[in-house]
Amino acid sequence: MTLHTLLQQDRRLVMLRVLNEMPGYEANDSIIDSALDAYGHNVSRDLVRTELSWLAEQQLVTLRDVAGTQVARITQRGIDIALGQAKHPDIKRPRPGE
Repeated sequence: MTLHTLLQQDRRLVMLRVLNEMPGYEANDSIIDSALDAYGHNVSRDLVRTELSWLAEQQLVTLRDVAGTQVARITQRGIDIALGQAKHPDIKRPRPGE
């Protein structure tokens, strides 16, 4: 497994966990970008939007546009993956107790 793949899988898990912890289970791309930065993922807003689109394709989040900003809302399947109750081969699985 490459470093790129490891970082991508961790980034996706962080995004789901952030959404799971938000009131209303949703956040805009700016908040998600800031949260990723806090967790050591210094990435572009474009990459955040690309990952959100991928998560939406996997039906782990839903997306809506609000004045040019993407707002993501986690789905039940996304919550299950964020909590480690379900698996996805392209998303890091949280360790026990995380």
